[in-house]
Amino acid sequence: MPRNCRAVHLKDPFPVPEPEPVAGCDVCAALARQRAAAHALGDKATVIDSNIEMRSHSHPKREGQ
Repeated sequence: MPRNCRAVHLKDPFPVPEPEPVAGCDVCAALARQRAAAHALGDKATVIDSNIEMRSHSHPKREGQ
């Protein structure tokens, strides 16, 4: 019996702007490179994971804060 299926295209569950890497942070820079590579490959799961990691990554408090 033939299947009558179509592909399902899901929307990004986080339709907010992508986070910007913090200047001078090696972790943020690595995540931004990983995200860019994932964008180029069309790997939305890795893009979303990179964004979540970048948003939740903590940075040491600067002097005077």
